[in-house]
Amino acid sequence: MANSSIVNSWSDHNCPISKESISMSTAAPQLIPAAISARKNAYAPYSKFLVGAAVITEDGTIFTGTNVENASYGLTICAERIAAGAAVAAGHRKIMAVAVATTGAASPCGACRQFLAEFGGAMLVYLVDADKPDRIVETSLDKLLPAQFDLKI
Repeated sequence: MANSSIVNSWSDHNCPISKESISMSTAAPQLIPAAISARKNAYAPYSKFLVGAAVITEDGTIFTGTNVENASYGLTICAERIAAGAAVAAGHRKIMAVAVATTGAASPCGACRQFLAEFGGAMLVYLVDADKPDRIVETSLDKLLPAQFDLKI
């Protein structure tokens, strides 16, 4: 991660990043390579858009996921949800950060943002350009999804 640079403007990505939110945390050096590595296993025969994700839980455990497409597009599962689901299946309920690796450092879709919010509404989010992995955008889920739906009673 020594050669990484954090980008503070993704105007072409519609990502609400401010200079105040740009800083690398201790999770990034573990999460980013895990997300890039997971991306290699993506199953995307239709879109060819490969996505890898990695989440880190409260105790420092890392879980990864890849997008898995289906001929019935609505059944496609995003990498972020697979990684978070693996964490939940292992008994974790709090996610501290997520890294997403794609061509162009795409931001998680709306469904993934809401899904992730269930396990950490203000978690750190690292957007990684898999083709230029030294370009990383750090933001937080509450900035990407400011009006999160919540049923806590």
